[in-house]
Amino acid sequence: MKRICYNFVSLCFGTFLLCGFTGCMDDFLDQTPVSDITPENYLLTENHLSAYTIARYPFASDGSDIYLADWGTDNQTKRSYRNYWIPGEWKVGQTGGSWGFNSIYPLNYFLNVVVPRYEQGVLIGDETNIKHYIGEAYFLRAYEYFQKLKALGDFPIIKEVLPDNKDILSEASKRSPRSQVARFILEDLDRAIDLMNNSPIGGRNRLTQDVAYLFKSRVALFEATWLKYHKGTALVPNGPGWPGKEKDYNTNFEYSSGNIDAEIDFFLEQAMESSKVVAEKHKLVQNSKIIRQLESDPSNPYFEMFNSVNLDGYDEVLLWREFSNSLALRHAYNGAVYSGGSNGYTRQFVDNFLLDNGLPIYADNTGYYKGDDYIENVKVNRDWRLRLFMKAPGENKAFLNVQKIEVEPLPRIYTASNDEGNNSGTGYDIKKGLSYDKAMSTGYGMDITALPIFRAAEAYLNYMEACYEKNGKLDDFADKYWTAIRIRAGVDPDYHKTIAATDMQKEAMNDFGAYSHNELIDPTLYNIRRERRCELMAEGFRYDDLRRWRALDQVKDFQPEGIKLWGPMKDLPNPGTDPSKSLYKDYFSYGFEDETKNSVSSPDLSEYLRVHQININKTNLAYNGYNWCEAHYLDPIAVGHFLDSAEDSKTVEKSPIYQNPGWPIEAGAAPIGY
Repeated sequence: MKRICYNFVSLCFGTFLLCGFTGCMDDFLDQTPVSDITPENYLLTENHLSAYTIARYPFASDGSDIYLADWGTDNQTKRSYRNYWIPGEWKVGQTGGSWGFNSIYPLNYFLNVVVPRYEQGVLIGDETNIKHYIGEAYFLRAYEYFQKLKALGDFPIIKEVLPDNKDILSEASKRSPRSQVARFILEDLDRAIDLMNNSPIGGRNRLTQDVAYLFKSRVALFEATWLKYHKGTALVPNGPGWPGKEKDYNTNFEYSSGNIDAEIDFFLEQAMESSKVVAEKHKLVQNSKIIRQLESDPSNPYFEMFNSVNLDGYDEVLLWREFSNSLALRHAYNGAVYSGGSNGYTRQFVDNFLLDNGLPIYADNTGYYKGDDYIENVKVNRDWRLRLFMKAPGENKAFLNVQKIEVEPLPRIYTASNDEGNNSGTGYDIKKGLSYDKAMSTGYGMDITALPIFRAAEAYLNYMEACYEKNGKLDDFADKYWTAIRIRAGVDPDYHKTIAATDMQKEAMNDFGAYSHNELIDPTLYNIRRERRCELMAEGFRYDDLRRWRALDQVKDFQPEGIKLWGPMKDLPNPGTDPSKSLYKDYFSYGFEDETKNSVSSPDLSEYLRVHQININKTNLAYNGYNWCEAHYLDPIAVGHFLDSAEDSKTVEKSPIYQNPGWPIEAGAAPIGY
């Protein structure tokens, strides 16, 4: 059997040194006998457990894309594109992909070793802390399994460290139906909740019981809505064409609740119960409705929850990642986005934000909406989340550690189309997480701005959505949470007013989430989804939400747009440094086959910047827009995994693994019939 060796290097955590050792892991299920990789005197003390689990935190390890992860959706984009929008470009791999156990194996090992030692009473240290770190391991295993659930659906449930035996490993490769995987994740989270507390050493830089409750609500809501909206397809267990039925080990599968509808209810109930625990304990940070321009200006806690170096004072933040100059722990976010960062909000997303009076922009006939001829006008009288977390020309940039305060210029959309690292993505530039301190962006990788990982606001949103999905109406708790979110956003708290003014045909023009299964949803559910879209802007939730809602079936030739480039804005004075230019438009060039000469899209296409129509040569496969095919809701499994688990190691049909719907078992092949 093919084997790969991994070196385990020495890692220092405070005064404790985790000793180095080497061992081999099988690249099939990444398993090896425990005796090969660890000394017997390890994982016996509280400090050992603490170091082991925190070393496996997967959260925002470098911070470089924390507010950029939504690119490639209808919310954010840049000049390059995700291959899942171009049917035929995403292909089955020979190796790699989402199938793998590297991150799961060490957690199984920890739990297999530590839990028996805890039950035997041989661990050394404070019992509360020991229980907490065991709870962290259960949480982290649940977290890793959730990544597999989202990417692959059905997946093997492996709880034990397995011997390096082909027959045993092949048997363990059998995929469990996704609803069972989701239940397994919830079971691990229940164990984590029972073991963890809310005051660990390290405070909110470490996982807590409340984080487990919040994450449980996220998992349960994801699975409930996936089952609901993909019901009747091969993407759910026992659906028509579900490939799990082709394997004898899944032939008699039945949902734990009896049927898929009862299973959906189960997960919705779990989402409501766990999100309510968090929402009832944690208040939202205040929005002072101030965009700070000078150090002397009053603070805005809502904005500063995303751009401070220490988040201990923010009750809404349940877990945050700390960075430090003294420990040489830094990231690159501010250095990347200070001048644009090549990533921006789409016009479609910007237009989705309400006016502060609670009306959609198309419902205003009084001139309260100031239009989009100029970027700064777009923010007038709007939802404060748009005002705070999107840049506008004329606003001051960083005002700490500067010799002279810099003013936000017109967006630098005019660099060549292949110069992605130095341009503005859409002209609607991201401001979430942007520091007041110029030192954070004076050089790439010098940022120590803290990163919020889990926020209580998500619990409010999860409860609202789960409640409405389950009951078809909002209860008093959902009403309270929605009202609180809108008040913080500076929007009229009467959401009924918004619902009454909502035109789903118009919303569908700007929001993939207006649909499920290629059908428009009702205005109440839509506005719950709108609230989620706006509150969690730039935090990496969008793609997962669109997939679980089955909100991509209708996507055809979608063109992400940016600012109104060819309106009055083009005649503004030169924002650059070239003295030969007098107006903004003097920097614009388009229509050249040579992509290095194009900086903007043609006015013949749209008065708005069309990010994927700047480059007009044949290498730009996104020129005609985004398109979707059903197979893309799940990842393909690489061919090598079938061969590794096959009886003869060469015939894919002899593997216990089955491929995801719509994907062939052929390296380099696109979805069937895309």
